[in-house]
Amino acid sequence: MRFLRRLPALAAAALLALAGLTASPAYAGEAAVTAAPAFKAPYPCGQRWTYSHHSAEVRRALDFVRADGGSTAGTPVLASAAGTATRHSQPSGAGNYIVVDHGGGWKTYYFHLAAYSVANGAWVGQGQQIGTTGSTGNSSGAHIHYEQLYNGVGQNIVINGAGLSYPGSYHQAYLTSDNGCGGSGVPFTTWGSGVNVRADARLSAAVVTTLAGPTAVRVVCQKQGDTVNAEGYSNNWWSKLRDQNGFVSNIYIDHPSAQLPGVPLC
Repeated sequence: MRFLRRLPALAAAALLALAGLTASPAYAGEAAVTAAPAFKAPYPCGQRWTYSHHSAEVRRALDFVRADGGSTAGTPVLASAAGTATRHSQPSGAGNYIVVDHGGGWKTYYFHLAAYSVANGAWVGQGQQIGTTGSTGNSSGAHIHYEQLYNGVGQNIVINGAGLSYPGSYHQAYLTSDNGCGGSGVPFTTWGSGVNVRADARLSAAVVTTLAGPTAVRVVCQKQGDTVNAEGYSNNWWSKLRDQNGFVSNIYIDHPSAQLPGVPLC
């Protein structure tokens, strides 16, 4: 019956079209909405950050700080989707910040940058560095203030197709980035059986899958984490596996070096 109810409206639209005119949507819900880009986290591949929302923040922002032992200050800020970057400065508020226009009404904002990494008006790809994390403007410490806007209205933030929570303080929610992880990764083979692949380079991190035996893998990046002792070896380097989307201790990568050659840092 919904189709029958819409017939008069469709007929009217057809008559307007014949006259060379257009009609506005009858309801706000009928207005065309451009699909959001496939946004990724605004910081480098493999890094684990915690985030929070403060009631005094503008729009639907989230503030991110590192939670993996690395320094927040100076960490690269990455474009969470491709678009055109413009540089701005507001010393009394947002500090140095960049807006990336993704088209279709979608934009992302990155506040409090220590420095810009792209020219004003430059086209940037997803995962490209656009600045470095800082504390410029009205900020009490280094962090990434991040927003997603549609037609100028702040949206609840979605990363990799999943909406993030809005905790009132840090260390209640965490997000590990897969932004800028590169293409195919470097091929290696694991050894051993029952090898756990974890969500982060920590022994307490959740197990995302288990490798039953020697497995051909693609390593996209590596970083230092918890020290693992096994089979007479000790190593605190971990590899991010492309296809398993998790980390495994480099002890279980079939290579004699503790830090794998030819693999970038996460």
